[in-house]
Amino acid sequence: MILQLETLKTIIDSHEKFILTSHVNPDGDSLGSEVALARYIKSRNKQAAIINCNATPDNYSFLNSLYPILKFDQSMHESIFSGAEVIILVDVNSPDRLNSVGPFVNNSGAVKVCIDHHPEPGEFADINVIDEQSPATAEIIYYFITMAGGVIDQASATALYTAIMTDTGSFRFEKTDAEIHTITAHLLQAGADPVAIYEQVYEHSPAKRIRLLGMALAGLKTLYDGRLAYIVITRDMFKETGTTEEDTDSFVPYTLAIDGVKIGLMFSETDSFIKVNFRSKGDIPINELAKEFGGNGHKNAAGARISRLKLDDAVSQVLKQADRYLK
Repeated sequence: MILQLETLKTIIDSHEKFILTSHVNPDGDSLGSEVALARYIKSRNKQAAIINCNATPDNYSFLNSLYPILKFDQSMHESIFSGAEVIILVDVNSPDRLNSVGPFVNNSGAVKVCIDHHPEPGEFADINVIDEQSPATAEIIYYFITMAGGVIDQASATALYTAIMTDTGSFRFEKTDAEIHTITAHLLQAGADPVAIYEQVYEHSPAKRIRLLGMALAGLKTLYDGRLAYIVITRDMFKETGTTEEDTDSFVPYTLAIDGVKIGLMFSETDSFIKVNFRSKGDIPINELAKEFGGNGHKNAAGARISRLKLDDAVSQVLKQADRYLK
């Protein structure tokens, strides 16, 4: 990956105007990685705008104080895309997952860079900086900044620690290794506050979100001798609690907290699609199940958006297909 990182440095050194963007409903890894990379680019006296298709979730709003993160507005940002020399996709490997930003990326003549750790990247970028073995995209960003001679100050350390903490499931997922702990030790030395960051991310929820979680867990069901658990969140539940799909972040891991469960699923009904979050334990390749419904992701964590089915049909079909992955 050293050659890829050196190529990325050459691209940044030889251009002036950059846009960073990420997947629909950005999470801690995408946002923290964007902020750290944007700060590096700005430190080189260049222009870098972070523009995502969705607003930053409330529990990550503290990252906005480290670098402005904009929600895409065509009337305001079309000209920025027109003038961009380089567009960097962070923590996402296909324009299809950019929602409203996607067409502007596809139609741009800018150099396109993909920095990611997800498998099976699309063939759209001029350069791919991808390491599927990394537990978080932020690890790649960290290596790049240090290789390029950048400074990991307190703000960048906070952003990178946030990204790594969230995408490793607070350092408990399979790819969490000694190297990522060595990196986080450096981030703590640089000023990242693990207590404050954890509180911001996981203890900063509005009451309505907790009510939604309670309703979801109240309807939790198990199948296949208790080896699969799932929750369903309907439009009525969103309406009753005054919440949105974005408020369901980190709900699905509760399904795997049940003894004996190997696959956990969450179905969220929106006005235009059914969002399905897939999780698994051990050797179950849950991303293969997600692919059957137009999604993708990691071996043990994936997602899909189903627009062709109603909620009950989507639940029924996914549950039926899931049985094969438990045998």
